[in-house]
Amino acid sequence: MRILVATAVPVERDAVARAFTGPMREIPLPGVALNRTPGGYDLLAAGVGPALAAASTAAALTAAALEGAPYDLVVSAGIAGGFQPEAPLGSLVVADEITAADLGAETADGFLPVTELGFGTVTHRPPQSLVRAAVSATGARPGTVLTVSTVTGTAARAAALLERHPAALAEAMEGFGVAEAAAAHGVPVLELRAVSNPVGPRDRAAWRIGDALSALTTAFGKLTPALESWTPHDQ
Repeated sequence: MRILVATAVPVERDAVARAFTGPMREIPLPGVALNRTPGGYDLLAAGVGPALAAASTAAALTAAALEGAPYDLVVSAGIAGGFQPEAPLGSLVVADEITAADLGAETADGFLPVTELGFGTVTHRPPQSLVRAAVSATGARPGTVLTVSTVTGTAARAAALLERHPAALAEAMEGFGVAEAAAAHGVPVLELRAVSNPVGPRDRAAWRIGDALSALTTAFGKLTPALESWTPHDQ
């Protein structure tokens, strides 16, 4: 299994790397730089937001394909806001649906996703067998992880998102972009998030970023055997 792990920022990438022993090796590519773990995982700090995450992930996937060594799986990983009380701080969420929550149009009658406008997609679904394996290995809760371009900062928007997506457990900014790039290459995708803050009014004093990063490290230590034993034909 060749596995690409895409995080938003280097601190998340480094949290994943701490699950592996030994030094990472940097591999420069056009437009991006990978860090390869001793176990052969390629870690990518893909950037913040769905557009940059998609572009960076696509660059890494294309480079691997051109080398004749395409990836078998892409994992979008990092910290996220959790919808309370279902996803408490420090908990883990595995996406059974990766949904772009604000890709569409605002109308007088409410929000319309891009699919209702007649084009595009708003949801990617990771392989169910892989989601089950990740949940079993890490103890994470499965549910919808929303991708947004603007982080939620009010109770009203949090409530509106839950009304439209009642199965949502977490909100982040990169998963859908990573999933779009993976889908373009025909590669399955998984999203794993550690909850660092509640979705809703911004209260930095309540954030637990360090705890979430530690949870992410622990999760990858447990997740690695499950990923390596999963095969694409299990989809």
